[in-house]
Amino acid sequence: MRMVDMIEKKRDGNELSKEEIDFLINGYTSGEIPDYQMAAMSMAIYYQGMTQQERVYLTEAMVKSGEQIDLSAISGIKVDKHSTGGVGDTTTLVLAPLVAAVGVPVAKMSGRGLGHTGGTIDKLEAVPGFHVEISNEEFIKLVNKNNVAVIGQTANLTPADKKLYGLRDVTATVNSIPLIASSIMSKKIASGADAIVLDVKTGNGAFMKEIDDAIELAKAMVEIGNGVGRHTMAIISDMSQPLGYAIGNALEVKEAIDTLQGKGPQDLQDLCLTLGSHMVVLAKKAETPQEARRMLLEVMENGKALETFKLFLASQGGDVSVIDDPTKLPTAKYTFEVKARETGYVSEIVADQIGTAAMVLGAGRVTKDSTIDLAVGLVLNKKVGDFVNVGDPIVTIHSNNENVEDVTKRIYEAYTLVNEPAKIPPLVYKEIM
Repeated sequence: MRMVDMIEKKRDGNELSKEEIDFLINGYTSGEIPDYQMAAMSMAIYYQGMTQQERVYLTEAMVKSGEQIDLSAISGIKVDKHSTGGVGDTTTLVLAPLVAAVGVPVAKMSGRGLGHTGGTIDKLEAVPGFHVEISNEEFIKLVNKNNVAVIGQTANLTPADKKLYGLRDVTATVNSIPLIASSIMSKKIASGADAIVLDVKTGNGAFMKEIDDAIELAKAMVEIGNGVGRHTMAIISDMSQPLGYAIGNALEVKEAIDTLQGKGPQDLQDLCLTLGSHMVVLAKKAETPQEARRMLLEVMENGKALETFKLFLASQGGDVSVIDDPTKLPTAKYTFEVKARETGYVSEIVADQIGTAAMVLGAGRVTKDSTIDLAVGLVLNKKVGDFVNVGDPIVTIHSNNENVEDVTKRIYEAYTLVNEPAKIPPLVYKEIM
């Protein structure tokens, strides 16, 4: 089997076999296939695409390139959730304890963030004492005991994907649906979940800006998941403006606490209930999403969801007193109000510009080696559809630096006000089974 023949085959739009894809991934991971040949193959895939079966074979090969997490010792159907990212995406902090509170085991493997704000682990580490450095044995024990635990991603999970992504990043082949879908799904499948709910974002704050691209990616990932025997479904949700009000690690933890009590932003709560309902159904704890939603609302209202969050934090060393007293979370030295310079209705908030403003404050990482400031970030006071008078605060900046001129400028550039009432975008566009 020769790599040059496979490149030619894919260049001409033909389908690669399982044996050829296994040879490709094994050879590239081991170093036997050089970067220049894999770059040529990536570009051929970029232009010619891959069939559904090729995508399944590619994903399976990447899963087998490294460690696979065995969660069989955890009782019940383990359901994972993956979001394609966005600004103010606090869903995991809410969903993990919320779904666990109705008896669904959530064995969550999460990473650190690169970009607007921290990842799930960074956000949770805003709770003093919380840590994810636990053994696999302790991880499984905690999920069996509390229905929820979070652990950091192992370094040897899908090494083929890590190596291939690094190459795609420098060869203009990142935006390939087959390669994106197999990259995401290989990590989810290697993490050991029995079923997967995908939250695929679309809008100016999402990786997939256009809804048709988001739908195509969602369908590709659902087909891969189901193709390897993991019950998978996807939600296409809006990211044309930030989700919720808070952007920043400790600020998002506080918002998650509010949401678990049913007091959070309506859009964040509704999306968590939608995603959580499907997780509960896939775990066979409810027959329909409507029944599952009622179950989730009940544990919000009776306090069980918040108690599960406390138990989860305490079991991993976190100071649970922050739930009753959020002032114990990291707090910025300064707050500044960005005030409206005109009267009107908010018609647009460019989510990725708001995310960049939060990153400039220190809420996110510019590079993997950047240090995150867990206290800083932004809180939106006005969202799309809201009416604003001149002088009304539209955003509150939480900063450890007195100079926020650049951040303020970015916020003004992100907001658009118009004279007539503005249309609020739908929260969920489509469900894909």
